Amino acid sequence: VILPFPDNAETAAPIAKRQDAEVGAVTLRRFPDGETYVRIETPVTGRETILVCTLSRPDEKMLPLLLTAATAKDLGATRVGLVAPYLAYMRQDARFQPGEGITSMYVARLLSQAVDWLVTVDPHLHRYRSLAEVYSIPTRAVRAAPLIARWIRNHVSSPVVVGPDGESAQWAQAV
Repeated sequence: VILPFPDNAETAAPIAKRQDAEVGAVTLRRFPDGETYVRIETPVTGRETILVCTLSRPDEKMLPLLLTAATAKDLGATRVGLVAPYLAYMRQDARFQPGEGITSMYVARLLSQAVDWLVTVDPHLHRYRSLAEVYSIPTRAVRAAPLIARWIRNHVSSPVVVGPDGESAQWAQAV
């Protein structure tokens, strides 16, 4: 069963079709005190469950994601995977100033405890050779550049590819 988070249904639909899986539903809301309410509307007992949640705006999404993964396991899902097209908290991969946290490692530990596997698109791997250096679960990094390059080749006559910062040069060059 594929469980898309809010604003992820469009991403989840082709995954479900390709996997011949049911698209399920999760209800997420806030209690008046700000705590997260989670209810998985689709039965997951005895089923592999795939959470689809891009982690843009990660601070508002991370705890609901962790709670939903825990709920799926508690309800008897055989395995819980995460498809996160954007994987947050990969930039702080070293201690650049005294006292800084290496948050890429901390988030990797949290997600590795919460889900059984992870798929993402073009993670920020500047000082890590692969996600396996920080994640203790099976991971797969999918490359977007070939698909983007094909689309540009078919639709744009004189393309110019730019990125938001110097670290994005690797992706712009690949496209």
